[in-house]
Amino acid sequence: MLTGTASTSRAAEVAGGRRGRPPGTSRRELELIALRLFTEQGFDNTTIEQIAAEAGVSKRTFFRYFSSKTGVLWSEFDREVEVIRVALDEVPAGTPMMDAIRRAVVAANHYGPQDVPELRMRMNLIGTVPALQSSAAVHYDAWERAISDFAATRTGQPADSLYPLAVGRATLAACRAAYDRWSARADADLTFYLDAALAALAAGFDPGVIRASAQALSQDLPRRVAT
Repeated sequence: MLTGTASTSRAAEVAGGRRGRPPGTSRRELELIALRLFTEQGFDNTTIEQIAAEAGVSKRTFFRYFSSKTGVLWSEFDREVEVIRVALDEVPAGTPMMDAIRRAVVAANHYGPQDVPELRMRMNLIGTVPALQSSAAVHYDAWERAISDFAATRTGQPADSLYPLAVGRATLAACRAAYDRWSARADADLTFYLDAALAALAAGFDPGVIRASAQALSQDLPRRVAT
């Protein structure tokens, strides 16, 4: 579940490619160029020098935005972790813990159906390139810790004790399931699936709650897609 803000032009930019120097090259433009080159040439065969040259910038500019090639693929995900942490830090004390987590995770994700092609490319790279596979655990652990730390504060227990760890790992698993389902269907915003999965988790996957949620999903999806 790679997250962050997305725009309707992202997938088109990646698929169509961009040559020459983009005016006022930004982090996002460097990211798109790198993703295209990784897909066309292979991650290992693409150098930082090539990415910078394609963007018409220096290596120094690349390193101003990213610490490495691997960082390009994880930058959106890492920003999501920070957004979730900030959101949880600002939650009023009276908000139920799992409601707070669900709202923070949903608020940090703004991907829509138009972003699926790009994210599929990202996930294909992460799933097939050894250097990226080995880094995945570190990034997922950071995401999980953002949830566990909040749960630890709410329960008054150490962050590495049983219950905060269980909350963090269960939340991550539910979100990954939501991401997989959304990526396969591409019929609504990712937030729609995240909200449903985390609401079910908060209810302990009660069969009655799941049936009611599934019915609401089937009724609401056509309206959301239409809009």
